[in-house]
Amino acid sequence: MRLQVKAIVASAALVLGMLPALAVASGPEYQPAKPPHEGMHETAPKGHAYGFYCKAESKKHVEGQKRTPFSECVRSAARAEHNKALTARQACKTLSKKHVKGQKRTPFSTCVRGVAQMRKEQHEKEQQQQV
Repeated sequence: MRLQVKAIVASAALVLGMLPALAVASGPEYQPAKPPHEGMHETAPKGHAYGFYCKAESKKHVEGQKRTPFSECVRSAARAEHNKALTARQACKTLSKKHVKGQKRTPFSTCVRGVAQMRKEQHEKEQQQQV
């Protein structure tokens, strides 16, 4: 009988020792208030925040150039917004088309992409206002 009592006490101690580990393994029981933002799925800012569409551009100065690729992109986005006849390619023609090692896109392609996204969102906003 003593052996059975010792076995029961040992198994109870083992179970009690495992309870905190099992509680932690299930994870927290709360949900974050907002899911984390990813990429350009963020909402566009109000007003004329052209830098939002050019945030993928480099802000480092290149020797021999007056402006950074970011500032050129911002200028191109402003130019495209004020002149609706300009295409995104025409607005960004001042940016470099050379590939830089370690970057996915050229400054030109990033600018074109940003201007196109800006115009798309402006068009969607106009459509919502008409309805």
